[in-house]
Amino acid sequence: MRNRGQNATYAADMTSLERNGLEDLQACLTIGVLRETAPGERRVALDPDVAGEFLRDGHRVLVERGAGEPAGWADAAYTAVGATLASAGEVIERADVLAAVRRPPDEVTSALRDGQGLVGLLDPLQNLDLMESLCRRGVTVAAFELLPRTLSRAQSMDALSSQSAAAGYRAAIVAAEAFGGFFPMMITAAGTARPARVLVIGAGVAGLQALSTARRLGAVVTGYDVRPASRGEVESVGASFATSSVAEGAGSGGYARAMTAEELAAQQQELTKLVAKFDVVITTAKVPGRRPPVLVPQEALASLARGSVCVDLACGPLGGNVFGSVDGQRIIDANGVTVIGSSDLAATIPAAASRMFAKNMHALVTTLIREGRLDPDLDDELQRNVVVCRAGEIVSPPIQQALARSESQSESQSEGVRS
Repeated sequence: MRNRGQNATYAADMTSLERNGLEDLQACLTIGVLRETAPGERRVALDPDVAGEFLRDGHRVLVERGAGEPAGWADAAYTAVGATLASAGEVIERADVLAAVRRPPDEVTSALRDGQGLVGLLDPLQNLDLMESLCRRGVTVAAFELLPRTLSRAQSMDALSSQSAAAGYRAAIVAAEAFGGFFPMMITAAGTARPARVLVIGAGVAGLQALSTARRLGAVVTGYDVRPASRGEVESVGASFATSSVAEGAGSGGYARAMTAEELAAQQQELTKLVAKFDVVITTAKVPGRRPPVLVPQEALASLARGSVCVDLACGPLGGNVFGSVDGQRIIDANGVTVIGSSDLAATIPAAASRMFAKNMHALVTTLIREGRLDPDLDDELQRNVVVCRAGEIVSPPIQQALARSESQSESQSEGVRS
């Protein structure tokens, strides 16, 4: 039973829906947007401009009240383009597709039902139980992490790249703020200060953006990557290039591959010698679905001068690239080195990051729509990979493989217990 306040809110929501054409909500696809609830998350899945694009496409947009406020957009900005405001419950109930930046909380995912869609950065490889649960309930799920990024037509949908670019930019700003010296060379009446020396490990999207931003701030920058083919990209942003003597680390999907234990040990020894030459180290080396490699071990941290800074963009629940880094924390170790762990710095520049994410969302969702319905074409390589499940079936090859491995491990453990 609703109390009086809830009744008033519900009545206001229904009035808003009726005023915007409640009877037409079933006549087209309805895109739902909820306020993000993850700790520290300030982005929103659709900004008002892209909400307007969906409306011009002939769809409806249902936005939870206050969803855009953390990113800087008032409710009036959404209603101005024709979107409808509603409560979270109404959005969940009436949305054909729920657009999300991060995995929604359990109370939201448990309320999704047969025929609805969920699209976002859902970390599916680390949430296999959730993917199976949604699949059993007939929810169509698409995860940006599964997008085949090497396909040229996937570029407009590549939320990982857009958010990595935002995170890389922000990493250089955060490092400059934490560093006790100047980034550029400064010539003053008090003398000349040399420019900061910045090392960025990992020359993917985040790394290249961190390099170019640090260079714009006046630092002397070096990019390190195990993929020799990255040299051209690193040098194109005005940085020097350093690589490893171990086997080439190119993998699939645009990522570096996971190294063997021997290769990783050799790389760590080389990096320890290299790291000691720098004032700021930014690490970006993630391996999808696996623990990131420790590239700045304890001995490398000990080699850094007091006042140096390490920013670990790979830091998360599975660990990070820098010894002792903790996601969301800034730690000063016993040697006076600042270690900053952050899995998602993009959330700290929510307006810019949300605009890019919303463009990616529009590109992906419109690709998955056929004849006004969310109906992925599983004969298409891109859609077959990015769609986790449809009509009660897991269809994404990476998720199928992950589930098979998980089932095999469970069977092995059960055999061990029985024996």
